[in-house]
Formats: sequence, structure tokens, C-alpha cells
Amino acid sequence: MDAYTQADLQRHLAALGVEAGDMLFIHSSFKSLGPVSGGAQTVVEALQAAVGPDGLILMPSFHLIDRSERARRWDWATTPSTVGWLSEFFRRLPDTYRSDHYSHSVAARGCGAADFVADHRSEEGHTSPWDLAPWGRTYGTHSPMFRAYRRGGKILMLGVDYQTSTYIHLVEVIYWHHRRRADPQAAYPALDRPRLGAYWDTTGPLTRGRVGAARCRLFAIDTYVDTLLAEVVAHPERYWSQR
Repeated sequence: MDAYTQADLQRHLAALGVEAGDMLFIHSSFKSLGPVSGGAQTVVEALQAAVGPDGLILMPSFHLIDRSERARRWDWATTPSTVGWLSEFFRRLPDTYRSDHYSHSVAARGCGAADFVADHRSEEGHTSPWDLAPWGRTYGTHSPMFRAYRRGGKILMLGVDYQTSTYIHLVEVIYWHHRRRADPQAAYPALDRPRLGAYWDTTGPLTRGRVGAARCRLFAIDTYVDTLLAEVVAHPERYWSQR
């Protein structure tokens, strides 16, 4: 088959529902796109063109090595992303900004990118199991993922399944906060991502389509998190993971 061009990818993104001015948090499998003329650079340029000069692209640039080694080996400028080739390519581009968190950093590019990821060391907001001094609240009020949740961001799942859906950690963090109001010793609620994803697929407002050869989903972060949280509160026994 012929390689996909930037114009092809932009057309596919538009058909999926990506619009000018969007804030996109992207989970990705570069391989799933199939052959792309110009490789990862073309993908990033297509994404930037799709959201336009007022849009913002966010990608996880997580450092998910052995937990005992993450803090010791963390360097904001040089530590590679461990969550896919596209995310590593993206975080190394000029004018891409990265939040300073030893484990769950986020890279941003576009309108207001530097400010958006600037305050990840803040101690304001909900706690999580990944919080570690001197880094701030991993999913706190000023973390990039919480900001995207509060500011109308969208998730683009680019050729990946719900096992990659790190936003379920935000559902866990908020749910844990609620549980600890009644029981300060409540265990952290590790949730079953694929099962919650299956629930979302059947009930949530989302669009599906292809970008290149990749099967994709696009949906609003706030609706996703709030819907899953309500479902977990109502039926916790269905989603408690055994891992």
C-alpha cells in the first residue's frame, strides 16, 4: 500500500472529530498507523495542523522503569519516555515542553504549552501512590492531566486499547479521596481498565474511526472521567482489579 501523507492524516483526524483549538491528550501506537511518508514528523505536523495555532497537543512522557529506580535515574531534559516511540519523538522536538515529574511527566506542544506543564511540582490537590518529594502531586490540581480534565481536553486513542488509558488513574485518585473521607486507611482502588473501557464503549459519547491504518477513539476527558467515576461509585465490585 502507499504511504499515508500529512494530508491523508489531517483528513482522517477531521473526520474523527478533531477541531481547530482542541486540546488533545494522545495515547498512541506509532506502528498501528501503517506506513507514513516522513514518519513521526509527519504525524506530529498533521496533529498540529488539525488543532491549529490555538490548539494544544499533550502526550505522556512517562518514566515507567522499576519503581525503585525512577527517581534516581530521572533527568527532566534527557530521560526518555517509555510509553511509545511517538511520545519519545514528540518530547525531543524543539518547542516541546515537559513537566518535571520523575514518573508521570507530560509533554506539551502548541498554544500555552510551557505554562500548561510548568507547575507539576505543586503540592495542591489529591494525593496518589506516585507522589514523592521533591516532586509534587502526580494527579494534583496543577498537574497536566488534571488541568486537561478541568479545561475541556479530549483524549485521542491512536491505535491503542484501554489498557493504556492512564486517565483511569485519575478516576482512582478521585475515588480514593472520596473513600478516605469515611475511612482514612482505605486501600488505593486499582481499577480494571479494560472492563471500564468496555463500559465506556457501550455507554459513553465517543467517536471512532481510522487515522492512517490505526483504529482510533476520540472523546472528552471530563465526561470520560466523570462517567467512569460515577459507575465505580455505584458498582465498585465490578471494577476492582486483582492485579
